[in-house]
Amino acid sequence: MVKRNTHLPAISMGSIVSSRMTNVLDTFRLDGKVALVTGSASGLGAAIATALAQAGASVACHGNRRPATETAAAISAAGSKSAAFSADLSSTEGPQHLIAQTIKAFGQIDILVNNAGTILRHAAEDFPLDDWMTVLQVNLTSVFQLSQLAARDMIARNAPGKILNIASLLSFQGGIRVPAYAASKGGVAQLTKALANEWAVKNIQVNAIAPGYFATTNTEALQADETRNRQILERIPAARWGKPSDLAGAAVFLTSSASDYVTGTVFNVDGGWLGR
Repeated sequence: MVKRNTHLPAISMGSIVSSRMTNVLDTFRLDGKVALVTGSASGLGAAIATALAQAGASVACHGNRRPATETAAAISAAGSKSAAFSADLSSTEGPQHLIAQTIKAFGQIDILVNNAGTILRHAAEDFPLDDWMTVLQVNLTSVFQLSQLAARDMIARNAPGKILNIASLLSFQGGIRVPAYAASKGGVAQLTKALANEWAVKNIQVNAIAPGYFATTNTEALQADETRNRQILERIPAARWGKPSDLAGAAVFLTSSASDYVTGTVFNVDGGWLGR
């Protein structure tokens, strides 16, 4: 005789029908959300800002030495609300200034993308302390400051939120002549996990993307170096450099409700580099 399990929860037909009627593509929509994307004047940041706008978000675009006005104008011309702001993230006052500008213009922050970064190269034994402090401030300390300030706004409104950090292959590898950059990006990966642990209960998901080798203005020298370019391509299973648009899908997923049960992850977008 087979005994029935009387402890299984009842499943109503209404819940089944409801789940069937929910289009999964709708969970990737960002309508009504306000996103702040740092370092979005060009390259990966501009591609992410554009992708979030295409998914329905209003986007605050940030630049410093390179203003983000062109990115914001292109987003506005395509029919989404956008504005450009300037802030120096190498200063401890920069993050507060940027968050204040965004909230004043848009009223809230629902999505924060910490994309801005810098890299300085020296042999480790000669690396100037001032350069070390600059890289750590821009790449790591400002990420914490911006995340803390954005989370305070989300928590005060009892609103769900998404924080997406841009890590790096050097979150996992050491690199050469870039000790400060490697240290900062390793820190970004660990900070992502630490913040995710604390804020998940407040319905704020914190994740990171670790891009591989992407064809941007920051990597023009590597692309132009015939030997180095060949070595890089030989290591990438996809056998090509990434395009900024290759980050679009991952960025939309990790900033939308499609990823509500994903937090504390470092998502590699590298053409297979780390799996080689």
